Amino acid sequence: MDLEAEDTGSPPPRGRRKPAQPFETSQALGLLLIAPALAIVALFFALPLGLSVVGAFQDRDGNATMANVAKAYELYSTDFVFTVAIVALSSVLIAAVAIAIAGYLTLGENPRAVALLRWLYRWPLFIPFIVAGQLMRGFLAKNGTLNHVLIAGGLIEPIAAQSVLDWRGIVIAFVWKQAPFVTLLLAGAMASLDRQHIEAARNLGASRLRVLFEIVLPQVRGTLLVGIVLSFVTMLSVLSVPLMINPNAPTMITVDIAYRINTHSDYGVANALCLASLALAAAGAWFYLRHAVARAES
Repeated sequence: MDLEAEDTGSPPPRGRRKPAQPFETSQALGLLLIAPALAIVALFFALPLGLSVVGAFQDRDGNATMANVAKAYELYSTDFVFTVAIVALSSVLIAAVAIAIAGYLTLGENPRAVALLRWLYRWPLFIPFIVAGQLMRGFLAKNGTLNHVLIAGGLIEPIAAQSVLDWRGIVIAFVWKQAPFVTLLLAGAMASLDRQHIEAARNLGASRLRVLFEIVLPQVRGTLLVGIVLSFVTMLSVLSVPLMINPNAPTMITVDIAYRINTHSDYGVANALCLASLALAAAGAWFYLRHAVARAES
């Protein structure tokens, strides 16, 4: 009895930790912390997405219909194929440019060239797409900077100068704008690799090109794929570049969406075109997830 009284009456020893909060309390606090982010995602992404999907299958009176999808296919199927071709070609060229720059930053042997390239390639990261489109209009026009440089260098005659403000201009703008983003991801992944493998291959006589494609790239292909998928989705959503460089048919879906809304107030067909763009983005995400799952299981 004396021991029990002593135990119940004695103060808790110093340094004892406070009991952990119940799971329900910690879970509630976690939900409270992420509630603003969830609200923004729901309000500005999930809700517009749901309204767009529903609106693609409704007429102006709110009745269910497939006319919007049929009209979008009839009028803009060529633009859909054009969009896929432009974005796919740009993605391939972005990957090639990113591999070349990141590879030289990792394997280059000239410190000054590496430092200069590391300083230069990031500049387009800080330029918005609308500014990039305006820059390309001045650079690729018939009387633009590119033709002036070619004429001054004696590479072409003045009469042979031509405008590149067409599908080629869109591809150039996309590659110029997105290649630094993918390069930044890829160069960071390459810099984190163990240099012993690279040095061992170089000591055995392997060229830098062989080291890049057989040793370095296989270890960072996941990062490269992430950058390409993100660039693919980003280019699908850009309006300013195709609108400023090549607004004529065929053009990209984003220009068609803006035209249907601003000129005809036709939100039904615009939503159908948005649904097609969403399908393209979902295909890119599916490709990446399939690759990630296969890599995790291997």
